[in-house]
Amino acid sequence: MPKVQYINPDDVRKPGQIEFKPIPVNQYSKTVEEEKENFSNEDLVRIYHDMVVIREFETMLNLIKTQGVYNGVEYNHPGPAHLSIGQEAAAVGMAYTLGVDDFIFGSHRSHGEILAKGLSAIDKLSDKQLVEIMDTHFNGETAAPVKAGHKGTTKELAIKFLIYGTLAEVFARKTGFNKGLGGSMHAFFTPFGVYPNNAIVGGSGDIAVGAALYKKANRKEGIVVANIGDASMACGPVWEGLSFATMDQFTELWEGDMKGGLPLILNIMNNQYGMGGQTCGETMGYDVAARIGAGVNREQMHAERVDGYNPLAVIDAYKRKKKIIEEKRGPVLLDVLTYRYSGHSPSDASSYRSKEEVEAWEAQDSIIWFGKELVKAGVATEAQLEAIKAETTDLITNSMKLAIDDEVSPLMDVKTQPNLIGEMMFSNQSVDKMEDRPVEVNHPMEENPRVKSLKSKERFMFDKDGKPFSKIKTYGLKDGLFEAIVDRFYKDPTLIAYGEENRDWGGAFAVYRGLTEALPYNRLFNSPIAEAAIIGTAIGYAMCGGRVIPEIMYCDFLGRCGDEVFNQLPKWQAMSGNVLKMPVVIRVSVGSKYGAQHSQDWTALAAHIPGLKVVFPVSPYDAKGLMNTALQGTDPVIFFESQRLYDIGEQFHEGGVPEEYYEIPFGEPDVKKEGKDVTILTIGATLYRALDAAKELEEKYGLSAEVIDSRCMVPFNYEPVIESVKKTGRIIISGDASARGSFLRDMASNITELAFDYLDAPPVVVGSRNWITPAYELEDVFFPQASWIIDAIHEKMLPLEGHVCKSDFTEAEQLDRNARGI
Repeated sequence: MPKVQYINPDDVRKPGQIEFKPIPVNQYSKTVEEEKENFSNEDLVRIYHDMVVIREFETMLNLIKTQGVYNGVEYNHPGPAHLSIGQEAAAVGMAYTLGVDDFIFGSHRSHGEILAKGLSAIDKLSDKQLVEIMDTHFNGETAAPVKAGHKGTTKELAIKFLIYGTLAEVFARKTGFNKGLGGSMHAFFTPFGVYPNNAIVGGSGDIAVGAALYKKANRKEGIVVANIGDASMACGPVWEGLSFATMDQFTELWEGDMKGGLPLILNIMNNQYGMGGQTCGETMGYDVAARIGAGVNREQMHAERVDGYNPLAVIDAYKRKKKIIEEKRGPVLLDVLTYRYSGHSPSDASSYRSKEEVEAWEAQDSIIWFGKELVKAGVATEAQLEAIKAETTDLITNSMKLAIDDEVSPLMDVKTQPNLIGEMMFSNQSVDKMEDRPVEVNHPMEENPRVKSLKSKERFMFDKDGKPFSKIKTYGLKDGLFEAIVDRFYKDPTLIAYGEENRDWGGAFAVYRGLTEALPYNRLFNSPIAEAAIIGTAIGYAMCGGRVIPEIMYCDFLGRCGDEVFNQLPKWQAMSGNVLKMPVVIRVSVGSKYGAQHSQDWTALAAHIPGLKVVFPVSPYDAKGLMNTALQGTDPVIFFESQRLYDIGEQFHEGGVPEEYYEIPFGEPDVKKEGKDVTILTIGATLYRALDAAKELEEKYGLSAEVIDSRCMVPFNYEPVIESVKKTGRIIISGDASARGSFLRDMASNITELAFDYLDAPPVVVGSRNWITPAYELEDVFFPQASWIIDAIHEKMLPLEGHVCKSDFTEAEQLDRNARGI
């Protein structure tokens, strides 16, 4: 913790009690007549119009899914359709006060929120702005179908564009807002302030917090709204997001204009059900979801329950809560009470709830009720309202016809371009800084104490006589990481870094020592011990245009952020149709010495997931060059670092580690020692044990080993490895990951296929045992040792004269281990 915060035992041990403030529940009581002084008739009619548009859009999808036809137009939509029929007032009320600088995130049930926010944005944008948005989005490809034959105003055209772009996306069409790659559950449109909707329940809970962090840390206009369902309040990422969003440091430690809470509204679309479970009364115990705010911070997140069946009540709440956020007193929690008439999806028969309950809510339908109130107040006539319904039916029908027309709205052409989706996986851009403005630092880089101290360090491990320098004088791997990171902090004003113990400690392994002095709190800070939030917020931060380095202290903790690392981070670039970039570099340390839950190598998990670049340098020269490359890019990178090697010096690159900036291309393995009899390909710290094995092979058995450091796993260029195998005819692949299911096995498979004609023996994998990682004192029987590599060569490839194996690499042993699963 920061030294400036003194926890006084005399204060914290005093007896007392915690008092909670009342949480308002459905307090809004104005009539439409009373609100006429705050809304024009046109405003009130537009609210009704937007609700009707959402209802008809969702009704159309429901009919297509259940009957295969809407308004005489037949279509078979095999994809998902999670509907929000009944929730229209909540969505329109949420969006009404928001501008394009206000961002919303949603769930799999967010068609209504997309349309509500889009319609609100169209009302606020000028005709010139709307034309520019339509003409520039995918070079006008989405707008072209609705432009053809359009007669009417620009705003009417923009509404057609919104409906069509959303529907084309739902139907996986190339002309959709995200080229059809997002689909129903992930559709979004950033020019209108609609950010990704999430198929994972609660998935937006921490990502939206990251978007609010981006706005705060980069002084951007607007607020962020996280629209999540009531059932998502059971999800870990939501609670971790809440912990992150309400950190005291925002008001206690961040300084100047950075002081104050996040511009975030957690908007619980409380429709009473999560799939088939009733949240209030069955699967949750909070009774009123607004109660949750009381457990998070002293302000109780300014929590309130609002009647989401009345759009004016929701608008009133948003006006009041936005004022709180403008005063930097956020975040805010709103429990917006609503109801969905339909089941979880059209295939859900709603057998878990009574017909009487559904009918009771339908009897108070918000659209019918609000229409009657407009007529009663003299705002509109029945005929006007009927005209709106008829025009909306025509709008949805025509949009549907366009969206299902294979000529006008084709699918992506993956027949003539079979790698088209693959080309969407990475942006592969090189960008110095995500935004062109001055960086915020505490002093010039050359004045930084650690930068100055590195000037006196030896950048090559050995002196002219081949003797290693002392540890204190040697420029180590963590110094290479630091130089790359500090350089980028002085280049990119959007770059921030955070994680557990990142600030005052200098990072868990001292990589960040020196950054604390250089950077203000809003660029480098400690996070809660909440790995899901650490990565989830980084995703939201990057989505909005920032670059970020979140840190996972131990590789084993990737399990705590599994959804974020494996299901969110890798997918959004492709699912956006490459609209979004994801410049996130996750630093992950791979440990040893600390047993089963702190010493695992999970590189294979990361490498298995499409959309992640995976890097594992193990020398100072490579660490600096690859980190520079990672931080110059716009793709998500999992950057593994071995705790064994943070202090190791450079012993491969002649001249040591350059002081100046340089990059090492991803995917290029590096020959660390040349040889002619056998190839040893390594991942991670095993490189140094392979070099020990190579030395023994040469000295004792006259065998020349070529040692190759993979450096990267994704991407990976096999050609240098194949060239080596052409020369040696044999290859050992070794790393610290447990052998079963490892990337080592994947490499062996690929090499067998690609170099079969050059192999004198099958590739052999030497990985760790398929056990728990034991204590430090027993690690030599778990992690690959130099002797294992030699034993494997002797047993599997080339008998070594006079060699006696210390470990068992026989086929019988291999069969037995697999049979027993160990």
